[in-house]
Amino acid sequence: MTDPRETGLSLDPKYDAAGLVTAVATDAATGEVLMVAHMNAEALEKTVATGEAHFWSRSRGRLWKKGETSGHVLRVVEARIDCDQDAVWLRVEPAGPACHTGERSCFYRRIEGGGLVRVE
Repeated sequence: MTDPRETGLSLDPKYDAAGLVTAVATDAATGEVLMVAHMNAEALEKTVATGEAHFWSRSRGRLWKKGETSGHVLRVVEARIDCDQDAVWLRVEPAGPACHTGERSCFYRRIEGGGLVRVE
């Protein structure tokens, strides 16, 4: 491999055509997947600068800080980027539920038998 994006130590995110990378947030203490969202360059920059997760809302068409209205911020313990720099992994300490539905995680249902079952 000779691609500096894949082997080097420079942060050089590979944003998609919409200017976004996928971001996965997990609980730093338990490893539980809390949510998946998207980041543009500004969201990634603000996340790194403030230590609190920021994302790009595709539905609202704007930058948002997780917890800006609910108070359920995600404090970033560690931010990693994958090998080709098109996905970000945030290990976080959540201050409340991560899901907008009030669930701890956005992944609170399991696909089973063609339907959904709540995971307790």
